[in-house]
Amino acid sequence: MSLFECDVLVAGGGSAGMAVAIAASRVGARVVLLERNGFLGGMGTAALVHTICGLYVVREDEVVEPANPGIPMEVAQRLLAMGGARGPVHMGKVQVLLHDPWALALLADEMVEECENLTVLLHAEMTGVEGDDGGWEVAAISRGQEVKVRAQAMVDATGDAVLVSMAGAPWRQVEGARLQRPAYVVKLAGVDQGVLDEAGRLRLAHGIAFGVRSGELPKEVLGAGVRAGANVGECFLTMDLAAGGEAYDPLDATMLTKMEQLGRRSVGILVDWLKRKQSGFEGCGVAAWPTRAGVRESRRMEGVYELRVEDVLEGRRFEDGIARVAWPVELREKATGPRWLFAKAGSVGEIPLRSLRSAKFESLFAAGRCLSASHEALASVRVMGTCLASGQAAGWAAAMWAEKGVVEIEAFNQRS
Repeated sequence: MSLFECDVLVAGGGSAGMAVAIAASRVGARVVLLERNGFLGGMGTAALVHTICGLYVVREDEVVEPANPGIPMEVAQRLLAMGGARGPVHMGKVQVLLHDPWALALLADEMVEECENLTVLLHAEMTGVEGDDGGWEVAAISRGQEVKVRAQAMVDATGDAVLVSMAGAPWRQVEGARLQRPAYVVKLAGVDQGVLDEAGRLRLAHGIAFGVRSGELPKEVLGAGVRAGANVGECFLTMDLAAGGEAYDPLDATMLTKMEQLGRRSVGILVDWLKRKQSGFEGCGVAAWPTRAGVRESRRMEGVYELRVEDVLEGRRFEDGIARVAWPVELREKATGPRWLFAKAGSVGEIPLRSLRSAKFESLFAAGRCLSASHEALASVRVMGTCLASGQAAGWAAAMWAEKGVVEIEAFNQRS
């Protein structure tokens, strides 16, 4: 058995978790980061999500306005400098940064390796949590070998509130019929770049719809679309999965198995059809499959304050605001496409620190997709750019708790 002692334990190494660990380490905390995959980056690597949303404020003009300083913009700038990103690119009313998923994985390695007091344990899956505000002990396993970590504060960045649940803290999850549908993304090669413009993508959408109506394609592919990636000559195929309909449960192993199988089967059918039926796709093939499908919503921690959709749409500011909300409410409750709700013009809301703190334990925090937010508000704050920002804030807060036993918002704000 391996035993680690630290100030802050971080569960999950996606965009939120890596930001938590880096931020806490940079202010002097001893940090241990547990990640189940063999790489960091979460949905931005494992699920081949290839756009970082939420980095830039939604504006009526063409001005590029960063939403949150610090680690979110550092990640963007370093990706651009290493040739692993392109943008920001305008897509309708929003601006996104196109990124290469494996460039993000490499950058994550670089950034955590720069932190001397940060220990990263990949291939580590949590098995249990014991403790309270007096101290925590987390058990994990790696290929049959046990790992234990003792910490003063913990941050759940698992996306599924796994740490929160294991710690006995309260959490919430809406019924399966309302949960946002998961995404299945693959990288394609051999696609004529001329079909990736707006007109070409519209023709493809019409072709897929006709294929479904004629019975050539299954209904599962109806919302599929393609988009150019960060690198010249590459593109990504994305489809949302119905994934069990009203019975959808992204925490159930049987359901997850069927979801992954459905994604692979649907992509195989669609790619074969594209090669036979669509101009510009004759030589296409799958160049990279995801490690896992991209789950958009599951458990959320019950925090001191639950961020509401009205807070997002009205641009509400908080005395303990720690990150700006720079993405519209993007509800994907059906596999056929999103429903968008935009904040009123000129307003940018915030996430309060209270939404990162457990309602039960003062030393337990959450960041990213499992922070305390309503189903509709989560549809805004779940994106990677905002996850980086909430992770940075949770890292600072957890480090401060570990050092002082209290989080002082005045001192906290000096870092932002």
